[in-house]
Amino acid sequence: MLQQTRVAAVIEHYREFLRRFPTVEKLASAREASVLAVWSGLGYYRRARMLHAAAKVIVREHGGAFPATAQGLLALPGIGRYTSAAIASIAFGEPIAVVDGNVERVLRRVSGKRLAGEELWTAATHLLDAERPGDFNQAMMELGAVVCTPRAPACLTCPVVDLCATRGELSGTAKALPQKKREIHYALNHRNGDGDNGEVFLVQRARDASLMAGMWELPELPSGNGAASPLFTLRHSITVTDYTVRVWRKATPSCVKGKWIQANRLRQVALTGLARKILRKAEVL
Repeated sequence: MLQQTRVAAVIEHYREFLRRFPTVEKLASAREASVLAVWSGLGYYRRARMLHAAAKVIVREHGGAFPATAQGLLALPGIGRYTSAAIASIAFGEPIAVVDGNVERVLRRVSGKRLAGEELWTAATHLLDAERPGDFNQAMMELGAVVCTPRAPACLTCPVVDLCATRGELSGTAKALPQKKREIHYALNHRNGDGDNGEVFLVQRARDASLMAGMWELPELPSGNGAASPLFTLRHSITVTDYTVRVWRKATPSCVKGKWIQANRLRQVALTGLARKILRKAEVL
């Protein structure tokens, strides 16, 4: 969950995920839609699908026991070099170094060199405390996250400032991508029904969609279609795009294929993060 997502945004999702899926067996036996519903709001839904797939492999091929080495973990769906090293060192004490964005920054500034690729892994391995690899790797990641930050690093309070060749002066080579602006419109078709708070009309993204495949959302409109004013407007950001979202209370065009879903069932539905935000703002969810 923490890959490309802030801790503050993850905590409540993490607690709910463990409540719903307290064991790898529970996760493996769950429907994908149930996993995506709990993940809704975190984005990058491929992570949830790969986590679900990995749980199935662990149960089916390893009897429910996690591989205890980085090499073994690499064979699981969705597990790459960094994740396998992090799990192996922190959970199982394997003496293997990790390199993420925070560690990269620390290594470059401490060495005073624009290390890249395999050079970073070699430098991290050279520094690794083989007796306490999990503690060391977590310390390196935390150092980059809270002290050796991308902008205005706190060099005066850094515990390794005496070892640092640059004292924060080595600037990055990559420039942040400019935010794109886009306006989008959605129809909120909400009616009284048998369930609590009625029911709402939603559409499902295609199973082969490149983003958020199979997730449920409100029907998108080309514009407000001449209506006087939207029900409400909110902001939503996805990677480098900043959306102005206008929500209109109106019936969905008959040509749109979707489904009426009772409001009291929405928490079990795999909603997109934006759909969840809209329904909460409308006090439907």
